[in-house]
Amino acid sequence: MTILEDLHWRGLLNDCTAEEALAERLAEGPISLYSGFDPTADSLHVGNLVPLIALRRFQDYGHKPIALAGGATGSIGDPSGKKSERQLLTKEVLDHNIESVKTQLASILDFNEAIKNTARLVDNATWMAPISFLDFLRDIGKHFTVNSMVAKESVRARMDDRDVGISYTEFSYMLLQGYDFYHLYQSENCELQIGGSDQWGNITIGTELTRKKAEATVYGLTLPLITNADGTKFGKSESGAIWLDPARTSVYRFYQYFINVDDRDVIRYLKYFTFLNQDEIAVLEKQHEENPGRRLAHRALAREMTQLIHGEEATNDAIKASQILFGGGLEDISENALQEVANEIPNAKVSSDTLSAEGLSLLDALVESGLSPSRGQAKKDIQGGGVNINNKRIQNIQSKLTSSDVHFDKYILLRRGKKNYAALIVD
Repeated sequence: MTILEDLHWRGLLNDCTAEEALAERLAEGPISLYSGFDPTADSLHVGNLVPLIALRRFQDYGHKPIALAGGATGSIGDPSGKKSERQLLTKEVLDHNIESVKTQLASILDFNEAIKNTARLVDNATWMAPISFLDFLRDIGKHFTVNSMVAKESVRARMDDRDVGISYTEFSYMLLQGYDFYHLYQSENCELQIGGSDQWGNITIGTELTRKKAEATVYGLTLPLITNADGTKFGKSESGAIWLDPARTSVYRFYQYFINVDDRDVIRYLKYFTFLNQDEIAVLEKQHEENPGRRLAHRALAREMTQLIHGEEATNDAIKASQILFGGGLEDISENALQEVANEIPNAKVSSDTLSAEGLSLLDALVESGLSPSRGQAKKDIQGGGVNINNKRIQNIQSKLTSSDVHFDKYILLRRGKKNYAALIVD
């Protein structure tokens, strides 16, 4: 299977400027290709993953991927898919954001310089900043009519909204992105740009500019914009965007996002986001159709995605944290996994002196943690068999918490009923 055939099978090839010609060029040997992202935050989010993972797919087929960070274009703002103008960012903020996402890119692309097709990260500010405004108008702007630029969907949609409109700044964005493609062709012999379907207009500006200025043929390929089966935006949760930085979205929540995707989406997402092959996904699809309640496809998706971004150890911790919050035991738990649990549930502090001296009454612990509204209710909860310490049932109302109940010198896990958890943090 060729890379284009693989993209077709996965449902990832949305459009291409000249697919047959590109297929012939790819058959001749490796090419350089790029995809860009504007560093509007100090972390990527799962909405950035489709083109970045596609770069990795090309790399696995022997091609050389370039990730372009928009230090220049990010200071302007891409109007594609936006109903209003972005807030302009300073150079300092953009530089910080680019530096912050390097680690995340390294989890997806192989930057090992020992291989021939090592990935590269470039910043378009390095070649855009030295160009004067007059030079850009003379050398680039003259190749495009306003008529053709207005016809682009990203511009037309904004111009149709009389209340918002589009600024000259954002109107110029497509020329900057087009110049990126031309520059990378000249400097890196880059022959292909990939991006989301909303980037089609910007990508074709680049293919046109390269044809006109360099008399060369380069290609553009777009990938579908991902939406959930219920019509909601992929990559959003009740708490907001799902970020790749664990400081913004914990590994546990990242894992939970993928394990809780709609049944109608799970096989599609296995094709979009994972590197599992046709046979492996076919097995999961059959299992899902026969018994969706087992959620084997969901578990595979969540594991593959979390392991890709956060690594095997963090993934295992997230899985263990999930098991604990569904009543699993704390045997062999790591400190990171227990911390993931504690971060997801209500916390209450308890003095280490109290635990090591007379101990803390379980009744008081339930009230102080907020799991029971009163000591009277706490007694009923314990006697009814609904209270657990570290997921072990306790039915003695005289029970006390001591230092022997503390894990990693810091955590005691309380549970009332099946789903009500709280963590006592030992101070």
